[in-house]
Amino acid sequence: MSAELQQNNPLHGLKTETLLTELVEFYGWKILFAATRFKCFDVNPSIKGSLKFLQKTEWARLKLESFYLYRFKRMPKPNDAEFHLDPRERGFEHGIVPLSPMKLTIESIELSQAKAASAFQERQNEKRQSHQSRRQDSKHPMRDNKVANKKADKAEPKYDPSNPWNV
Repeated sequence: MSAELQQNNPLHGLKTETLLTELVEFYGWKILFAATRFKCFDVNPSIKGSLKFLQKTEWARLKLESFYLYRFKRMPKPNDAEFHLDPRERGFEHGIVPLSPMKLTIESIELSQAKAASAFQERQNEKRQSHQSRRQDSKHPMRDNKVANKKADKAEPKYDPSNPWNV
């Protein structure tokens, strides 16, 4: 990553405490909790307690940094090449300037989350259907015939009540 691209990242050189303070001042704890679902933002929220959680939990810090970049600073979403990188490692072209923060309400966040959950469920259903159709298409005709022939070859002995062991 070139230093020039990295310096255009709003997270470059930004401490987690500063990031969290900016988010809390603009959105408040309730909006942050609705958007991230971090309990430290809901139960007795404080900067100190939240920082302790974020320092111990990398996935939570990455989620909050992504929220900061794409909702608060409204930077362009990462391309396919940068999608796998952590938010702090992503670069932005020179001249891209952060926009004003996105206006969020609890209702708008819940609607966004419901749409995302619905889209995820739809993708899962499509995967399941394509997997089932592949399984049906890939049945091996010779193997299926062998199983059917084995069952036909072995005639089951008739049950004789006077001989329960069929001996």
